[in-house]
Amino acid sequence: MPRLTFVTDHDVSAIRTLAGLATPMALRVAVTLGLPDRLHGDGAAVAQVAAELDVSAQALDLLLGHLATLGIVERAPAGYRTTGYGAALCVDAGNGLTNFLHLDMAGGRAEMAFVELLHSITTGAAAYPRRFGQDFWADLRRHPHLRESFDQQMTDRLREQVPQIVAGHDWGRYPTVVDVGGGRGTLLAAILAAYPGVRGHLVDLEPTAAGARRTFEAHRVADRARVTAGSFFDPLPHGADAYLLCDILHDWGDDDAHRILGRCVEAVSPTGRVLVVEPVGGRRAATEFDLAMLAIFGGRERRVDEFHALASVHGLVLDVVTDLSDQRCLLEFRLAAAER
Repeated sequence: MPRLTFVTDHDVSAIRTLAGLATPMALRVAVTLGLPDRLHGDGAAVAQVAAELDVSAQALDLLLGHLATLGIVERAPAGYRTTGYGAALCVDAGNGLTNFLHLDMAGGRAEMAFVELLHSITTGAAAYPRRFGQDFWADLRRHPHLRESFDQQMTDRLREQVPQIVAGHDWGRYPTVVDVGGGRGTLLAAILAAYPGVRGHLVDLEPTAAGARRTFEAHRVADRARVTAGSFFDPLPHGADAYLLCDILHDWGDDDAHRILGRCVEAVSPTGRVLVVEPVGGRRAATEFDLAMLAIFGGRERRVDEFHALASVHGLVLDVVTDLSDQRCLLEFRLAAAER
């Protein structure tokens, strides 16, 4: 006998709103066209903006009409102008939203992989190559502007949580820390600033590595920070006390995650630690972000037991899991061989 389900008209409307693509795409197109910035202040007439952007005035009017219902813009004597709410989408707002939504920046482009989510659910593989013809990392290599915007997105995403990550662990335990795939060095610079006795070494690809050098100079820790341009799939600087992987492993499937961990184990001192900082499935990971890792990278937010299984292959023992922030945990691994 079929189960009786009572669904109200409000429920149906709410589900349609959740499932609709019009609003998410309208916001992305608005940011890509630079409308929040162009209409900031007194605003402008639709025909004038359409001519400047070489787009259809009729279609632009439809877009702005929908953005007005969302509170992003409002009608003004000149035509339309950006609201205080919509100003959050301006380039200089400093919140990372532009990068996340702009269709020709790494974040906004990557989100379009969700159109092919069925492929990921069917195969377990990333949807990004199906959408764009190559994987995310190859796309960054081919398009330098995507690499630049990705580096900025990672900096923006981590910035608010850096103080919590630094405060939530005793980094002074490690005389030397290698930040593996450390981006522009925001986290390592903060660790070095908080712990004057610690020396750091960051590894990442160019031109990201050059950005890290500038970060260390700006934070006045360059005398204790080295930068090596290279891949974490290649041998890492040898003999450090801690190898830090912040938001790295969840970008990769198990085969590549094994390769990354293997390089850390090759390099770490016998009594050293491998430190993984990222969301943990079922603990500090948003389910939406979990799907993003799958669709974009073919990765996922692993659970504690999955981290344990992944690391044990390399002779690593999980000592402790620490909640650092509302989004990230720290998993501290040591070499099992150090027990003997």
